[in-house]
Amino acid sequence: MKVFMFHLMPWQYLSENFNKEHPSAWITYSNRNYDPVQGATLYDNYLDELCYAEEIGFDGICVNEHHQTAYGLMPSPNVMASALVQRTKHVKIAIIGNAIPLRDHPLRVAEEVAMLGVLSKGRIICGFVRAIGSEYHSFSLDPTTSRERFLEAHDLILKSWMDSGPFQWYGEHYQFSYVNPWPRPYQDSHPSIWIPTQGSGETLEWAAERHYTLLQTFNPIKNIERVLGEYRNICIEKFRYEPRPDQVGWSLPVYVGDSDEAAYEEARPHLNYMVQNLQHRPPKSLFPPGYLSERSMQSVLKAKGAATRYKRYEELIESGYAVVGNPDTVLRSLREMAERAGAGIIVPMMQFGTMTHAQVIKSMERFAENVLPGLKEFLPSVHL
Repeated sequence: MKVFMFHLMPWQYLSENFNKEHPSAWITYSNRNYDPVQGATLYDNYLDELCYAEEIGFDGICVNEHHQTAYGLMPSPNVMASALVQRTKHVKIAIIGNAIPLRDHPLRVAEEVAMLGVLSKGRIICGFVRAIGSEYHSFSLDPTTSRERFLEAHDLILKSWMDSGPFQWYGEHYQFSYVNPWPRPYQDSHPSIWIPTQGSGETLEWAAERHYTLLQTFNPIKNIERVLGEYRNICIEKFRYEPRPDQVGWSLPVYVGDSDEAAYEEARPHLNYMVQNLQHRPPKSLFPPGYLSERSMQSVLKAKGAATRYKRYEELIESGYAVVGNPDTVLRSLREMAERAGAGIIVPMMQFGTMTHAQVIKSMERFAENVLPGLKEFLPSVHL
C-alpha cells in the first residue's frame, strides 16, 4: 500500500459562531477577513508539515485547488507544488488536482505541470478535477458546460504532452493555431494521472477506460466501499482488466493520539470546525443547476447521503468519515477500511480545521512510527 499525506491548507480564524453569523464560507465571505500576516504563518506551517512527511517516510504528499473560500488556501496548487519541489528530494508530489474546466487556456496547465515534472525529475502526479459547483459561481462560468469543458481540456493537455508539435486544435471550447508546449514532461508520455471524484457514474467509467487512479474523498466508509467497488466492477466487466493496486485510493481525516480517549477529544474541535464552518455553504451553491447530469446527481447524493456538516462528531467517527485513536486503533481501522474498499492507496489528511502545528507534527510522528509500517506492508485481499 502507498501512503500519501494530504493537506487542504485551511483558514483557521473563523469565529466560533461563524455558521450562524454568515451564510457561507465560500464565494461571498469577504476577503477583508483574511489577514496576510496570519496567512504567511499558516503557509510556513503547512509547507513544513508536508515536507516533514518526506522525512518520516510517507510515499507522497498532496495539494489541491479551491477558490474564494476559507476551506483551502490553495487557489493555485501548482504554485504550492513548485515550493514543495524545491524543499523535498525524493517524495512524490500529487496535485489533486488542477481544475481544468475553470481555465480558458488549459495549455497553461500542460506547461506548468511539465515544468514541475522536469524540475522534480519525474516526481509529479497530475490530478484533474472538474472543480466543485461553488467555483463556477466564483468564475461566473456556465456549470452546464462543466463536463464537456473538462473532457476537451483533458484531451488537449494529453495530446500536447504525447504528440510532437506544433499542431492545431479547434474544439468547441478551446481553439489554438499552434499547440507546441515547451518543456515536455519528464515522465514517459505524461505524468501519472489521478482523478479525485465524489462518485459520478460518468467519471467512474471515463477513468476506468483510461486506467487512471480513482481517488474517493471524504465519505463514510460504506460509501467509499460502494463507489470503489463499482469502479473495480466497471474495470473488470466493461473494460476487461483487473485494476492495479495503485489504481484505487481514498482520502480521509486521520488523527493519532496517545490513547483512544485523548485522541477522540483532541480531534473533536478541529473536525467540527472543518465540517461545520469550513464546509458551510448553501446546498444550491454546491450543485448549481446543470452542473451534474441526472445520473450523476443520483450517484453523488447516494455517495454523500445526509449533508456531512449536519452530522454530529460521533457520527463522523462511527461512520468512518474520519479515523482517530491511539496508533493501534488507527492502524487496525485503516487496514479494515482498506480491506473493505479494496484500496491500494490511502491519503490521510493529518491536518484539519484548527489543529495546531505542534498537534499535527506529534500526530504525524505517532503515525509514522506505529501506523505507517503496518500500512505499507498491507494489500487488501481484493487485489486491485
